[in-house]
Amino acid sequence: MRSLPAVFRIIAAAAIGCLVSACSGNGGAPISGAELPVSSPILPSSVLDNVVHKPSGKIQHIVIIMQENRSVDNLFQGFPGADVQSYGYTSTGQKVTLQPVPLGIKWDIDHRAAAYYEACDGKGSIPGTNCKMDGFDKEIVTCGGSSLPCPNPNPQYSYAPASETKPYFAMAQQYVLADKMFASNFDGSSFVSHQYIIAAQADETVDYPNQGTWGCDGGPNDTIWTITQQRALNVKIQACFDIPTLGDELDAAHVSWRYYTSKISYLDGGIWSAYQAIKHIRYGPDWKANVITPQTRFFKDVSGGTLPAVSWVTPTCKNSDHAACDTNDGPHWVASLVNAVGNSKYWNSTAIFVMWDDYGGWYDHVPPPFADYDGLGIRVPLIVISPYAKQGYVSHVQYEHGSILKFVEDQFKLARLSASDKRANSPESDCFDFSQQPRTFVPIPARMKAADFLREPPDLRSPDSE
Repeated sequence: MRSLPAVFRIIAAAAIGCLVSACSGNGGAPISGAELPVSSPILPSSVLDNVVHKPSGKIQHIVIIMQENRSVDNLFQGFPGADVQSYGYTSTGQKVTLQPVPLGIKWDIDHRAAAYYEACDGKGSIPGTNCKMDGFDKEIVTCGGSSLPCPNPNPQYSYAPASETKPYFAMAQQYVLADKMFASNFDGSSFVSHQYIIAAQADETVDYPNQGTWGCDGGPNDTIWTITQQRALNVKIQACFDIPTLGDELDAAHVSWRYYTSKISYLDGGIWSAYQAIKHIRYGPDWKANVITPQTRFFKDVSGGTLPAVSWVTPTCKNSDHAACDTNDGPHWVASLVNAVGNSKYWNSTAIFVMWDDYGGWYDHVPPPFADYDGLGIRVPLIVISPYAKQGYVSHVQYEHGSILKFVEDQFKLARLSASDKRANSPESDCFDFSQQPRTFVPIPARMKAADFLREPPDLRSPDSE
């Protein structure tokens, strides 16, 4: 999928026109997304390419909130109705009870591709498949010794205490928690994961750029490994891609979008944005118009009546839930974003997706299904919030990053981008009920409000350099 030409906007516009006409393969008659069997985890691209979805028309704004590095078993331990497990097994067969560990810690867990292979302990012909999920104890941790002791003998087998995740539990109890959400990429790379949430692919890359810069600003020497269909390392390419993105499709359809993020240290190129690795956006007009810093501008756009149709919101390190960022403010950051939309004129027309980019090395007991050379990865939580979202519902349908893109594409009649959004189940069928009247918003209880985050000094730490 590498190096598609920069004329993608023209191609996308033509594809959109084709999809809404006789190219549907059904005599031009649209096929409702509700007719797709949501129990089937992967549908052939030949089927999905011919599907034209008829949106409800009730969703005009979509907010994608990206948090960092948590698994379902780690973040939603004990949530009623969710598939969570309070114990796991190590590589030696030892049964380990998961222990509570605060969100605000100073150490981290390795979650690169090599760590994923260890955690998975798979026996398939392709590495990281047919996972037994009993090798998490082999992942490297950065705690240990007298200066930074580990909280328990198996720190990878831990969960965030419910006392610190109350805002997340409140959101899930009011709306929808999806407990079969998997990362589209198998490696635990935030760099690759963030490419998937804007492009449904990462140009066949794995792990992260060797110089630590998130994209084109690193220059030709900032390279990243690609992988083969058998998950073997292939060749290195510059971490600066020219692949089609959802932003390109939205531009072609004249639909507004913004990517809210933060300025960080020079090592990462100055701005922590997935679009920094998309050459025609990094060096095009969208960079100044649609990549917005700081991310707290989101609050002003909501209150000022200028919220775009599609928003991505990424956190600072302090507010990210990432291990080693040493705070527990992440749940309150997310609650403030949700409350801002819920208390605004946009509530009745909005769908909010709260997701975590990768598992961060934390234990999870559900084996990820094999989709292709690049996925799927270990489970991550997904919360779906909307006045049309089902109330207090746990969705057990299989989702991935591409599911969020598919939902966006369907609402705005956009074409599919790559394999991930083609094969993925949209959350629309199981998480929403558009026959109901929009529910009145009930604020999410939190100890911090938008004003607190607007007053915070800049946090120049990268939320995740991997």
